[in-house]
Parts: sequence; C-alpha cells; structure tokens
Amino acid sequence: MKLLRYEPVGHERPGMLDAAGRIRSLAGVMEDVANDALSADSLDRLRKLDPESLPLVEESVRVGPCVGRVGKFICIGLNYAEHAAETGASLPAEPVLFMKATSAICGPYDDILIPRGSTHTDWEVELGVVIGERAKYVCEEDAMNYVAGYCTVHDVSEREFQLERGGQWTKRKSCDTFGPIGPWLVTKDEIPDPQNLGLWLEVDGHRYQNGTTKTMVFGVRKLVSYLAVVEHNHRVIFLSRFDYAFALNVARRCNNADHGDHGAGRAQKAGEIGKIVDAQVRQASAAFLVEGR
Repeated sequence: MKLLRYEPVGHERPGMLDAAGRIRSLAGVMEDVANDALSADSLDRLRKLDPESLPLVEESVRVGPCVGRVGKFICIGLNYAEHAAETGASLPAEPVLFMKATSAICGPYDDILIPRGSTHTDWEVELGVVIGERAKYVCEEDAMNYVAGYCTVHDVSEREFQLERGGQWTKRKSCDTFGPIGPWLVTKDEIPDPQNLGLWLEVDGHRYQNGTTKTMVFGVRKLVSYLAVVEHNHRVIFLSRFDYAFALNVARRCNNADHGDHGAGRAQKAGEIGKIVDAQVRQASAAFLVEGR
C-alpha cells in the first residue's frame, strides 16, 4: 500500500493511492496516518479494503507529510561507503546518531524556506524508515517486524550554521521546512529488500546524487535493532543519510529559485517509494506567504 496525507497544513487527512495512482480518502476509516494506525494489525486491516470503494479526492489537493505525529526524527550519519571514500574518513564502528527536529517536517511539494542569513543551505536525498510498533531491546532477527514502511526524505542543511559558527549537527538540520517527507509511506510488503534501492537527487535538472542502499555501512535491520537499544523507538522516522553529497556541494548551494527532485526506488528505478519535488525560497526580512513552486 501507499498511504499519504492530504489537505492544508495542520488539517491533513489520511488517504491511500489506488492502482491508477489516484488519491482515495481514508476519512472515517482511520483518524490519521500516525500512532496506532501504523501498527501491523492496523495495516493488515487496511489491506483488506478495496481502494475503488473509497471516495476519490480531487487531483489539485495539497499532499502533506506522509506520516503525522512523529515522535522522533533520528538521523544516521556517515552511513554510506561513498561518503567515507570521498572524505577519506574511516568507516564508523557503530552508527553515528543525531536528531532532526520534528518541527522541520513538511510536505513533499511544499516550499523550503531558506533561513535569514543563510549562505550554505544544501540538500541530500535519504531513505526514511518508519517504525510502526514500540521497539525496545529488539534483536536483529526480529527487527523488520517493527517497520511499518519507507518514504523518501529530503534532508536539508545549513552548513555554515555548524561548520563556521560552532555547535553541532542538529542546529543546521532543524530549521522549519528542512525535512520534507513523502509523498507517501510505502508499506514494507512492497519493498522486500530495502538494501536494493536506488537513491537520486537533481537540482535544476542536474543530478548531484545517484547511488544505492547496497552501500550502506549499517543496513536497515541493524539500525532498527541498534536504535531499539539506545533510543527505544516508538512512532519514529529514522533516515540513513546519503552523506557524500556534502563533498560535492561545497561550491554549489541552494539559490532563491532552485528546484529539487529527489527519488528512491527499487533496483535504481525511481518512483516505487516516491519522488519529492520542492523549491527553495529565501525568507525576507518580514514574514510572508509563499505560494507555488
């Protein structure tokens, strides 16, 4: 299944895609794509529904973040072999963890607001893993039982905030709109091997990232088990960062009207998990509403 949320910010409703790629409303079936609705039992009940029997949603509707009420947004750094090779760094002995504020989450087609004073805002495509069950002290053999599904994540950063002004990773990652997710949550039954996914990112038509989850230092199963020990996951999104783009981005930062495409899919075919399309918009000295892309 592909589950999603639609309608204006703060008023999202649950939905699913039908076989033709149209949004069908799940209003009245579930309250939201969140909390207990992500449990295995709940997802099994949804699979028994005939999407054609559900109300059709108009095509022009806004698509919001695919998961609501996220408890934690955990990131795994230095987790691709390409990044270590690009920077000359040694592979980490254990997963490198940091947090991204849940307030950074926004929809997959929403504008990204570049913070005032930003000089080094940039972008990375990520695989998002959504935990649907309470996971505490989970062995690797059972780890995938706790995964609800996967989504595409755009991990936006402001590098100068950290590298040139002191501090740590979280503050460069947590600005409002710095965490687009979606457009939908793909349930794990549609992705039998999360270590065989292609990831790519383009900005204004130029492809800056093109890789695969095969080169993860720590795979999804290992990470779920590891985080269940140190973080006690419940209703979590964690993403395995495709870090090596940082080495490519030193001379190429987001501009006022950059448009980004980001995708994740099986066997290098984008679209099976989803594609994010967003625009980077610089915030003015006063608050204002930005419409369109």
